Amino acid sequence: MSRLVSTGLAKAGLLLGYKVARDTGNRQAGGTVLAACGAAAFTVWKNDAGTARATLLTALYVASFGLSHPLAKRIGAWPAVFTATGATALGSLVLGGPRRKDRAGAAKKRGE
Repeated sequence: MSRLVSTGLAKAGLLLGYKVARDTGNRQAGGTVLAACGAAAFTVWKNDAGTARATLLTALYVASFGLSHPLAKRIGAWPAVFTATGATALGSLVLGGPRRKDRAGAAKKRGE
């Protein structure tokens, strides 16, 4: 379940960060949204997948944001944001959940 939460936070940060920056004309406001959602996603990733994976996913988040800028010059702003968001979401879904050895313990805690 928290894998979906962290993925949603990452998606919200990239999509809403761009929308806020574009609609307000204030890049710092968009950056604040991006940073807040990224920090929240990192916290969930760290709790679920550990520090190493959380760091990797945060690097993917930041790299996707950075690479969306030159990509926007080729395919347009919104398509670039959607591409960056999709890449980050995929990474989060694949790597953002509990590690395999932790799944059995998590299932026992939930009473499964």
